[in-house]
Amino acid sequence: MQSYLQKFVWPVIAVGTSLIVFILHDRVFRHVISDVDQHAVRQGSIVAVYYSGAWLLSRMATAAMTKRRDGRRKVPKLLRELIAAALFLAATIATAALLLGQSAGGALASSGLIIAVLGFAIRNVLADVLAGVALGLEAPFRIGDWVEIDGTIRGRVIEIGWRTTRLLTRSDIYMILPNSQISRQKLTNYSAPRKKYQATVEIVLGYDIAIARGKDLLATAAASIEILKGGPKPEVRAVSYDTEGVRYAVRYWVPSFVDEADFRDAILVAVDSAIREQAAALPRRPSLVSSRPNVDPGDVPSEEGASRST
Repeated sequence: MQSYLQKFVWPVIAVGTSLIVFILHDRVFRHVISDVDQHAVRQGSIVAVYYSGAWLLSRMATAAMTKRRDGRRKVPKLLRELIAAALFLAATIATAALLLGQSAGGALASSGLIIAVLGFAIRNVLADVLAGVALGLEAPFRIGDWVEIDGTIRGRVIEIGWRTTRLLTRSDIYMILPNSQISRQKLTNYSAPRKKYQATVEIVLGYDIAIARGKDLLATAAASIEILKGGPKPEVRAVSYDTEGVRYAVRYWVPSFVDEADFRDAILVAVDSAIREQAAALPRRPSLVSSRPNVDPGDVPSEEGASRST
């Protein structure tokens, strides 16, 4: 609590001092220091009120957004920085209007060409910054979330900046992605609104195995896995007739994206053991066994949510 209040000490002192100077400058400098330009002191005190007020308001906004709230996720740092920047920008505009008076509009109009040229030169940077602002406001992911971008990049979000977002993959590869690229591509968040989601492993069995027997074989194998016994029961469904055989989908719940590889490995080991024990025939050319999140909302139990895409 003490450290929480210390954040407001200097902003409050700055606001109070600038207000006192603004209110009492006429009396003080008229009787004590008469050779000081009172107009300059008055304008300086007003400017100090603007900036110290922006400082105090930014501290208050940061404290309100960083306060721990049960059941809610943290507000992104980028949004807090955006609010602080907006407050200080407002103080700067107010200061310019105060010092320039009626000429402020003319000064801004005359600099329009320079702003246009500068904006064209740094258009890519501006695109990344604006995309970063949009990501900060919309918050499709937060620090610590596991995300997949455009179906090719997977990693844990470790930093969200003005221009770039940084990911750390499961192989400890450090990736830096421009925010404008992220905003244009499909994004899947495996950690929101909850970490648990349903994944699918597809397996092909030969036509000599009846579908009912194949489903029972795969369901029994999946149900025997120790790490799956504490959660919802795995499901097995026949998906399609393929050239190699009948394709089955084994659906199981994963507590978090970090555990997906271990759960997939356990599923494949159990299915392989069951097939060999039952002497079931595999296709001559086994097709690729895929593992993916189940995103069909009609196939997801009502009490849980499947993986999410934005």
